[in-house]
Amino acid sequence: MTLSNEIQTFLDSQIEYYTNEAKAYREMAKEYNLDDSSVSDTAFGIIVGCIYSSFIQTYTNQDSTPNSQDVEEFTEIIVKNSKKIKESIIIEDNPKLKQE
Repeated sequence: MTLSNEIQTFLDSQIEYYTNEAKAYREMAKEYNLDDSSVSDTAFGIIVGCIYSSFIQTYTNQDSTPNSQDVEEFTEIIVKNSKKIKESIIIEDNPKLKQE
C-alpha cells in the first residue's frame, strides 16, 4: 500500500458521504438520462467521478500528483466499495429495500 493513511481515511470518508447522499446524485442522473434503465449506472459514474476528483485534489493541495500505484490503489478501493455505492443508489430508489 502506497497511499498514506490520511488519504485512505479521506477516501473512506468520501465514500461514506456520497453513499449517504446517493438520492441527490440519483436525481441528478435522472436529469441527464433519457433512458430510465441507466439512471443507476449514471449515478454511480457521477459518484465515482466526484470521489476521483477529490482524490486528485488532495494531491494538488500537496503540490503533488498521484503515481500509477496510487491510482491503482484508488481503483482497488472503489472496486472494494462498489457494491456499497451501488446499493446506496438502489436503496434510495426503492424504499422497500431499506426495511430489509
